[in-house]
Amino acid sequence: MSTQEIASREVKPMLLLRHISALTHPSALRDEIAKDCSNLVRSMDEYERVKDEFQGIQQIYRQTSWSHIVFEHPATFETLAMEPAKEEEIIEDLVTFSKSKHFYARTRKTLKQGYLLYGPPGTGKSTMIAAMANLLNYDVYDLELTAVKDNTELRKLLIESTRKSIIVIEDIDCSLDLTGQRTKKEKSPDEDKEKSEKEIRKEHKEESSSKVTLSGLLNFIDELWSACGGERLIVFTTNYVKKLDPALTRRGRMDKHIELSYCIFEAFEVLSRNYLRHEAHPLLDKIESLMKETKIIPADVAENPMPKSPLDDAAKCLSRLIQALEEAKEAAEATENDEKEASAKKSSSSYQGSRGPCHGRCCPTTRK
Repeated sequence: MSTQEIASREVKPMLLLRHISALTHPSALRDEIAKDCSNLVRSMDEYERVKDEFQGIQQIYRQTSWSHIVFEHPATFETLAMEPAKEEEIIEDLVTFSKSKHFYARTRKTLKQGYLLYGPPGTGKSTMIAAMANLLNYDVYDLELTAVKDNTELRKLLIESTRKSIIVIEDIDCSLDLTGQRTKKEKSPDEDKEKSEKEIRKEHKEESSSKVTLSGLLNFIDELWSACGGERLIVFTTNYVKKLDPALTRRGRMDKHIELSYCIFEAFEVLSRNYLRHEAHPLLDKIESLMKETKIIPADVAENPMPKSPLDDAAKCLSRLIQALEEAKEAAEATENDEKEASAKKSSSSYQGSRGPCHGRCCPTTRK
C-alpha cells in the first residue's frame, strides 16, 4: 500500500495518534497524517498493546501509559465567568509564554511554566484548564497520581508526554499524602490504639497502590527530567492551598498562582450575555446589589440563568437567580448567628470555670 493510500484511509484520531507516537513512519507521512488531528486529552490508563490491521496484516505497537481521546471541550476565555482584568492578565501571560522560545533558549531556562489554580469547589478551575488548552492549541495530559506506582513510573510518564502540552494534576492536596511527608511526627502507642481497623486497612491500601513521594513529584516538576520534551505547562488545582508543602508551591515550580473565588457581578455579566443575550435588564441592579452582600460560587450562579424550558424568558431566569442569592444570603446570616452564639456560650463557660465554684456565698478576701 502506498503512502497516499494509507494517509487517505479514515482512521479514528485517538488511534491515529498512537500510530504516530508508536511507529517509525516516514516523516512526510507522519506530518501529512498529523495535519488533520485535533488536540487530544490524555488520561491515565493501564499499559496496553495497541493493534491495527492494514490489508490483513496485524501490527503490534509499543506499550504506552497514556490513553488518547479527542479533546472537544468548548470552553474559551470569552465564556469564563471571571473578572475582565484577571482574564486579560492570564491570557497575556499564556501568550507570552508560548512566544518565548528564543528567550528561554538564550537564557538557558527550561521551556516550561507551572500554574496553581486554587479556590473553593465550583469556581471553574477545570474549565479554566480547558480554556488554556483551546487558547494555545495544546494537548492535555490528565495525570492521576494515585494511579502511578512510583517515582520511576512518574518520570516515564513525563518522558512520554509531547511538547506543546498541558500536564494537569487536579486536587493535588488530596491526590496523595504529599503535604506532610517531611514533617511527619512519631505517634504514641495510645494514638495508634485509637485508630480503627477500617482506617488501618485504608492506609495500607493507599501505601500499596502508590509510592510516589514529594521528592519524586518535585523532581518531576523542576529538576533534570523536567527539561525533557520542552514547551510544557504544568497545572495544579486545589481547594485548600494552605495544605500544600511550601517546596511545592514556590516560584519555579508553581510560577503563577491564580485564585478562582466567588462570583462577582462583572463575572456574572459574562454569563448573562452568553445565556440570555442581554446587555441590560431591570433586574440586573438588584442582582448586583445582592452579589456584593453574598458569597456564591460561579457554578451555582451559572445554573440559574440557564433556561430550563423553551418558555423561560430573561425575566424568569434572572428572578430564579435572585431567589438563589437571597437564600444564600439568609443561610450565610444564619450560620454567622449560630457561630456567634456558640462563641458566646464558650466564652461564658470559660469565664465561669476560671472563677471556680462559689456555692452561693461571697467570701471576703481578708478577715480581721
